[in-house]
Amino acid sequence: MRKKILFYMNTINRGGAERVLTNLANRFSENYDVVFTTSFETVKEYDLKKGIKRLNLEDGDEGGNFFAKNIRRLFRLRKIIKLENPDLVISFLAEPNFRSILATRFLKVKNIISVRNDPNREYPNFVYRFFAKILYPKADGCVFQTEDAKSWFSEKIQKKSKIILNQVDEKFYNVKNDEKRSNIVTVGRLQEQKNHNILIKAFSKIVDKFPDEKLLLYGDGDKKEELMNLVKSLNLEDRVFFMGVKENIEEEIKNAKIFVLSSDYEGMPNALMEAMVLNIPVISTDCPCGGPKYLINHGEDGFLFKVGDVEELVVYLTKLLENDKLLDKFSNNLKIKSKDFTPDKIFKDWEDYVLKVME
Repeated sequence: MRKKILFYMNTINRGGAERVLTNLANRFSENYDVVFTTSFETVKEYDLKKGIKRLNLEDGDEGGNFFAKNIRRLFRLRKIIKLENPDLVISFLAEPNFRSILATRFLKVKNIISVRNDPNREYPNFVYRFFAKILYPKADGCVFQTEDAKSWFSEKIQKKSKIILNQVDEKFYNVKNDEKRSNIVTVGRLQEQKNHNILIKAFSKIVDKFPDEKLLLYGDGDKKEELMNLVKSLNLEDRVFFMGVKENIEEEIKNAKIFVLSSDYEGMPNALMEAMVLNIPVISTDCPCGGPKYLINHGEDGFLFKVGDVEELVVYLTKLLENDKLLDKFSNNLKIKSKDFTPDKIFKDWEDYVLKVME
């Protein structure tokens, strides 16, 4: 008899954690019965395979304060779990994790929670930290992305946890690069966390030295107008371009010379991993909660710089742009590193852990 897994998070609307969980559900659906539940449905969502049962706790914003919403969702989630009777519930992110632990209490259902970002950001105040401290040790298992994130929590949850990287979609492995590379690129939401300001400022300091290079920013967000004004103030309109959101991002950036991640904080950054699979030399902030430093071997397949440090970023951009041999070295080393992110390897890590928890 096939085992049944219920996946749960608030939405699956085009975010990094949402993509990881839908990919996971799609893969598990090949050999398991899968139910995918969200708190509510959004307009643009990642696709789920045919055969996956799709449920929502709410039809829309039903109103109410923070506590009323959470209590309502908790009871509805518990009702679904009772009706579906899964062997395991897997949830991502703080609020869904809290609800899934409470909703499965005193039921014969195991649960695995997952922390997907810097815990200091994901659990920003006393209320979140209190619930994490009280509830997380009651989970049957927990998946972290980095050692730094794991060390933030109690020893009790650490002992039954596992670190698993994100997978990178197979399509990135099937891309063929051209020999000629050009431009500096970044991919991510244009929002405060990503701190594109320092990348634009760093680029402004090297434009005269490297007149053939352009900076291409892929993504959209609430900081776009502010960033466009910064570009204008630096007279970079003919060197910095806002490319928007692209479905075939692998084809868009495959021939980039350098990929830069300038974030103030990240979990395990998908965009950085995708660039590495495309063998694009990478530069990233050494940001909490340790995802980039877990991925990058500084000086061998990429560079790490201090969060917010424009001048250090300038140094590493210059080093790479001046040295084709160093670019080739990083690119060749990334061909080896990227084998750690294949869908088959990451799914096996998850399935091994799921089977262990369900024992």
